[in-house]
Amino acid sequence: MKIPKNKKQQKKEEAGKINEMLGRIGQQLAQVADNSEDSSSDSDFEVVDNESLSEDEGSISESGMEQIEPSDNEDVVVSSDNDEDDDDDDDDDDIGSDGDGDGDGDGSEVDGGESDDSREVVEESDSSEDEVAPRNTVGSVPLEWYKDEEHIGYNLAGRKIKKKERQNKLDSFLASADDSKSWRKIYDEYNDEEVELTKEDTKLIRRLLEGKAPHADFDPYEPYVDFFAWDDSKHPLSNAPEPKRRFIPSKWESKKVLELVRAFRKGRIKFDDKPKEESNLYDVWADDSSLTERQGLTHIPAPKFKLPGHEESFNPSGEYILSQEEINAHQLLPEEDRPKLIPKQFMFYRSVPAYEKAVSESFGRCLDLYLCPRARKKRINIDPETLKPKLPSRKELRPYPKTCYLEYKGHKGPVTSVTTESTGQWIASGSNDGSVRVWEVETGRCLRVWDIGEPVQQVVWNPLPELPLLAIAAGQDVFILNTGLGSEEEQKKIEKLLCVETPTAPDDSDKNASFISWGPDDKHGGVRLKHFKTVTSIEWHRKGDYLSTLMPYDILSPNLNFIYLLIHTHLIRIGHCCEAFYYYLCFCSFLNSLKRESRSVLIHQLSKKLTQRIPYKLRGLPVSSAFHPIRSIFFISTKKDVRVYDLLKQKLIKKLEPGVREVSSIAIHPSGDNVIVGSKDGKLCWFDMDLSSQPYKVLKSHEKDINKVSFHRSYPLFCSCSDDCTAYVLHGKVYSDLNQNPLIVPLEILRGHASAEGRGVLDCKFHPRQPWLFTAGADSVIRLYCH
Repeated sequence: MKIPKNKKQQKKEEAGKINEMLGRIGQQLAQVADNSEDSSSDSDFEVVDNESLSEDEGSISESGMEQIEPSDNEDVVVSSDNDEDDDDDDDDDDIGSDGDGDGDGDGSEVDGGESDDSREVVEESDSSEDEVAPRNTVGSVPLEWYKDEEHIGYNLAGRKIKKKERQNKLDSFLASADDSKSWRKIYDEYNDEEVELTKEDTKLIRRLLEGKAPHADFDPYEPYVDFFAWDDSKHPLSNAPEPKRRFIPSKWESKKVLELVRAFRKGRIKFDDKPKEESNLYDVWADDSSLTERQGLTHIPAPKFKLPGHEESFNPSGEYILSQEEINAHQLLPEEDRPKLIPKQFMFYRSVPAYEKAVSESFGRCLDLYLCPRARKKRINIDPETLKPKLPSRKELRPYPKTCYLEYKGHKGPVTSVTTESTGQWIASGSNDGSVRVWEVETGRCLRVWDIGEPVQQVVWNPLPELPLLAIAAGQDVFILNTGLGSEEEQKKIEKLLCVETPTAPDDSDKNASFISWGPDDKHGGVRLKHFKTVTSIEWHRKGDYLSTLMPYDILSPNLNFIYLLIHTHLIRIGHCCEAFYYYLCFCSFLNSLKRESRSVLIHQLSKKLTQRIPYKLRGLPVSSAFHPIRSIFFISTKKDVRVYDLLKQKLIKKLEPGVREVSSIAIHPSGDNVIVGSKDGKLCWFDMDLSSQPYKVLKSHEKDINKVSFHRSYPLFCSCSDDCTAYVLHGKVYSDLNQNPLIVPLEILRGHASAEGRGVLDCKFHPRQPWLFTAGADSVIRLYCH
């Protein structure tokens, strides 16, 4: 246990130690002064005697005791009686451990430590790199520790290096402006002094910044000197055999790879698969050098405004002030040539008025920043007329129908359908009054009239000239009648073709007997096909032997519906017994087998008196159908799309999507590669079968529903008729070159029909040989338009 000493004993011991230390330092300083080659270094060392120590650090009493009072920040070293016998060397080490001469060694200062030369003088080195020794000897101690002190460190003699008074920034700026060598001066924060660089130093720094060697005499491309003598050398430098380790795989590498594999499997090492998302936000008005990565075709550099000059100053010099004559001359200039700013002079800054357009310009600038799309747009002044497609003149596209030449009157109701004979000499028409008439084209004479007794939906003439047959759709019946226009041989052939035996009772094994029946028509002298629903459309095949009929309701017959409801009700009454449930499942499977094939579209063969269903399941309500003019392809249009089927392969080839509200009719180009579709919203779509399932052109021509569309057989013409009492004639030329798109040009709008009960032109057909057009209207009139 240490016993604390009294203050008098402690002061005596400290005074003795200080006197011994001062003696040693004086001897070392004298020895260094004798051996030093530079006489100027003597001024950095001063011998401190007892008098100066007493004057600077404190006073010593007459009895030889030093009057030292510990400061608030110092710790008083308390030792026991046993510590009095310690060696002087230990005491010297305790005092010399701190440059300030304090005895506790923890960095606190003792009064009188400023004048102690407790550090040993370091001899100068002979190395050229240490020619100038640093003044500050604190080593790697941070200078922040001295920011609240009056000194910045200690010199070689152990004295404190006082901080110099720093000039304020304005005085230092003025001094550097007057000094021509100020750019060479740098401030040494470590030694608290300004150092002036020599020319050699600046050259050395410049070469380092340029990436060159520091010394100008250094040659990085000096020629290689081969020091080895290769003359008479028969063996290489080392003739030792290849070591075995170069041919054996490294065991250490295999172990390291195995450790990595195990770390991957156990999940100790994980890869961040997701790359770090960089923010897309950047400063638009930043320097262009920071946006080099974003520069590209769409990069728009931010506008750089010209920095203000003397003329923008509030108190410019007199040479920038305009005279009254110059101001008047500027007023006479055009507004775009006038200068935007006229310099004005104000004596004080507070007398400058506010900018009158500051609010409006800042608001406009905010709008620019908010609404600017930041995309480069090339604006070119183009005449709108040049943007119109270059279409040929209508005179070059003649002939086409444009004038009403003849009217065929005789029907008492709306004429729903009109058709032309293959030679072009006769036409036939059907009306809602239940009559079918045959007309002579050139004279308008009515040759023959049939009274069907029901509203006629459609009439179609056989495409073969040797078979002048007429197919009529009225109600649930389809009539195939002989017009009697051919020769005697043709009439005999037609009578034999239309000969049908009296139908017998239908066989249960016949699938078609339940929904179609062939029979003779004794009233009109032809063939009658009885259907189970109303037939709305009929079309002949190009060979004249096949006929397609369309019924827009694909539902079961009333008998099957009645049986289905009866079985279902009986099953509910008797309960779900096994036998009844078995019969119910068998009947449902039978109904599903019927639904697999569409019963809305039927194909009839006239020569064999056969009827067959198409082996396709339709998606939607069918509207119209058509045969391909060349190949065995069948078109069926529903209300939303047009489906193209291959009759030989029995599969769906293509699905055309017009994208209209409801499809009303279709027509096939004579080449078979193009299709036009009319809709209930007045749009006409042109499809190119070789391009896409989307329409090539969509024409919004009519204001009301389009009822029919038609192609001419030999001329590049097509037409459409609508309930707005108009018929549009258009030029549609299809090129043999597949790289050239079809040419579509509107030609004429044909008017003349009157509206009846909201209906207009119900049907339109071209003449097979002449550029003539027949239109059937709801006003009971058929019109012939010629060129």
